[in-house]
Parts: sequence; C-alpha cells; structure tokens
Amino acid sequence: MRIPRTVWALGFVSLFMDLSSEIVHALLPLFLTVTLGASVALVGVIDGFAESTASITKVFSGYLSDRIGRRKPLILLGYGLGALSKPFFPLAGSAAAVLGARFADRIGKGLRGAPRDALVADVTPPEIRGRAFGLRQSLDTVGAFAGPLLAIGLMTMFANDMRMVFWIAVIPGALAVLFVMVGVEDAPHTGSTALARQPLRMADLRRLPRAFWATVAIGVVFTLARFSEAFLILKANREGLPLALAPLVLVVMNLIYALGAYPAGALSDRVRPRTLFICGLICLIAADLALALIHGLLGSFFGVALWGAHMALTQGLLAKLIADHAQPELRGSAFGLFNLASGIALLFASVVAGLVWDRAGPDATFLTGAAFAAFALFLVARYGSQGQVAAQV
Repeated sequence: MRIPRTVWALGFVSLFMDLSSEIVHALLPLFLTVTLGASVALVGVIDGFAESTASITKVFSGYLSDRIGRRKPLILLGYGLGALSKPFFPLAGSAAAVLGARFADRIGKGLRGAPRDALVADVTPPEIRGRAFGLRQSLDTVGAFAGPLLAIGLMTMFANDMRMVFWIAVIPGALAVLFVMVGVEDAPHTGSTALARQPLRMADLRRLPRAFWATVAIGVVFTLARFSEAFLILKANREGLPLALAPLVLVVMNLIYALGAYPAGALSDRVRPRTLFICGLICLIAADLALALIHGLLGSFFGVALWGAHMALTQGLLAKLIADHAQPELRGSAFGLFNLASGIALLFASVVAGLVWDRAGPDATFLTGAAFAAFALFLVARYGSQGQVAAQV
C-alpha cells in the first residue's frame, strides 16, 4: 500500500522549514548567552515559553480545522508566519527581541502542527498510518540535521557572524511556504458538518475514548523528562565544543532521529506501542546518565546520539496513537489537546532545567531528567502490564 502524495508533500514542507528553523536554533542558545549576555535560566524560560505557546495555539488551530472542515488554510498560514518570523532573529538586539521572534515563530508552528498531523491521518489508511507518520517525521528530521550542518559551514564562511547566518535561514523558510501552496491538498470531506455549525462542547470532548486520555497522560510525563535540546548544545559547549561547531550537537541528534523515525513508524504498525515506549524511555535515561556522568565531548555526543534514538522511537508513535484514538471529526482537536498538555509540561521542564543548571550545574540537570524518565518508565511498565493505561499503550 502506497503512502499518499500529500504525506510526501508535507514531509518536504517540514524538511525545508526545519532546515530554516534549525539553522537559527542551533546557534540561538549561544547567541543569547555569548552575544546578548543572557543567563542559562533565561534561555530555558525563552525556549519553554516559546514551545508552550506553540502547543497552546495547536488547540485552537486543531479545533478550527475540524470546524471549517479544511486543513490546508491553517497549514499555509502557520508556515507563512514561521517564514515571516525569520528576519527578526538577525535584527534582534536583546533577549526580549529574541523572545518576540521565537513567539511569532512558535505561533506559526502551533497554527500548522495539529492540522498537519490531522491531514496525515485523514489521507492515510489506518493499516499504514505508522509508516506515514514515520515518513513525515523522517523528512522533517532530515531538515533538522541538515540545518545545523549548514550552520557550521556558514559560520566558517562568515567568520562566526551569527547574524549573517540567520539571514541565510530566511531562504528555505520561503521555499517551505511555496511547497505548501503547490503540493498540499486537503482530504475530501474532512471534518464534520455538524461540528462545523456549532462550537466545541464538553460533550464532544467526552466522546474521546479513555485510550486517548491515557496517551495524553503518558505523553505529559514523558515530556517532563525531555526538556529543550538547547541544554544539549550548552552542555557540549561547556565540555569544550567550539562555538562554530556547536550545531554539530543537533546534526548528530537529528541524524539518528532521521534514520530511525521511519523504521520505528513502520514497526509501530506491527508491535505493541508499549514495547516501543519502553525502549524509547530506556534510551532517554541512558542519554541523561551519559550527559551527566561521562565528561568530555565523547560523553556529550554519546548522550546526544541516545537522545536522538529516543526521539525516533517515541515521537511518531505518539502521533499515531492520537490519530488512532480520535474520531475523524475530532482529530484536529485531539492533536491540539495533546500538544497543549505536552507544551505545558515542556515549559515546566525547561524552566526547571534552567534553574537547576544555574544553581547546581549541568550534571544535576541531566540527573533530574533521568529521574523523570525513570518515573515515566515505571508508569508505562506497571500500568501497561495491568491493562490500566489502555490496552494500546
């Protein structure tokens, strides 16, 4: 069974936008701390606030795409806003200006995220849904590791001029918008005409099954253990990675993520999700322990590689479970609710990680992450085996 053309188009759209975003994000923690003089705690607040903003926005965009019965307009608006935000990074003269640019960028991500994932589910037969989400995630992640790699070359070309590198990032963002316009098509009869005539009600949320809410609960605990990747960059820099090579952290993480996302997605169509969750959480615990206990660049990059492996095993899987457990007419809203809960958890995790880093150092930060991951592993192993967290998980 072939993966639909729209899924491929969305994958390449994600590739170009991630290429643009990761050129910026690979350098942003050091731009904030070295160029603008911000504290690590402030980096955590900015990143956590930005990502939680995206997640909150997904609630409204997911619901709106269900209500109007179309996904593409919101996807186009979201990618358009993401592209328009990119020039504000090289123009930023303060941490507050960076926060504003990140806010606009993440609003764009929020607008497109839930409708995009819902459209993948809309156009894909259930039998290959794991493969479809894995493919989109894999292409997305190709951009995510190519962006930092390009950032390294551009930093060398422009003698560590981060602002000039940020200007180059505008180009692939514009290409992503063009791909949406010419390559993405809405699924026929998306949404419910009944829901299109009335606001979302509590009764509609009650129609989402227990398995959906169980997946949300697992996702929240999981996200508490997975704070912003900005801390991976800061850790490697502290262990001696030069400024110009800092994007190598995201290159390694996203290379592993890209190589593993599609096989993990295909595997999720055939094995119990609980098995993949457990493997992913074990990888995350090992990553945190490596980053905390093995000093030097070797330990940092070993931990970063394991971080990428846990992302490959879990991120497409969570999207597949949300799609499987939500009725088609509520699918956009379901993705929005899931991302809202995860976004609030990510904000909390990133703020805590920044505070722990400033007060107790990076080792304590990653040990705290390992503790949260171990708690998530305990929940999945115990309640999954007892059938209390939905048979699917």
